[in-house]
Amino acid sequence: MIKTISMNECVSLIKPGMSIMVGGFMAVGTPEHIVNALVKSDVKDLTLICTDTATECNGVGKMVVNKQFSKIIASHIGLNRETGRQLTTGETDVQLVPQGTLAERIRAGGTGLGGFLTPTGIGTIVEEGKQIIEVNDNKYILELPLRADVALIYGSIVDKAGNVFIQKTTRNFNSIMALAADLVIVEATKLVEVGEIDPHLVMVPSTLVDYIVDMTVLEVE
Repeated sequence: MIKTISMNECVSLIKPGMSIMVGGFMAVGTPEHIVNALVKSDVKDLTLICTDTATECNGVGKMVVNKQFSKIIASHIGLNRETGRQLTTGETDVQLVPQGTLAERIRAGGTGLGGFLTPTGIGTIVEEGKQIIEVNDNKYILELPLRADVALIYGSIVDKAGNVFIQKTTRNFNSIMALAADLVIVEATKLVEVGEIDPHLVMVPSTLVDYIVDMTVLEVE
């Protein structure tokens, strides 16, 4: 059975120097309560892998403002001026990756692939420093897989075994990130008994989830 942990226990698992994947798109589907707790913890020198850095007031953007990341790998930072400022000044190593490429790099990391070929970015700065492979007279960039020490994901409904259903667009990057991390923690908006989630609706199986933070009983700290 998956272990349900407190928010304090969850935060204690995130150490300086770790890489973390955080689900969400413009903070939709972000495990917001875990992020808030990490902001309060002030843990720093993290590497963030996410689709975007939300805004200064939402999602992982709050951690950007708090300067908790030494490196950010994302596809979009346009809504968070602080991320752009840190990129421009060199305060943070910000690596921009086309969104589809980012998704596939995470998927490759989760499925054990050594990489994949894509034409996206050919002839642009995206290809700089990367291996170019020609197939049938077409050029492709060899993109390498991405993994993280920890994935922090969101669950609309989670059962006590750790099976996760994610509502509508909140799914975004959450399900693929659960494949690509050594430790997976899910923030459960609603926790139910095993069997209460239709197996056809399970988007992240329990075998991928290590810990659950149950928001329905979490005490305000």
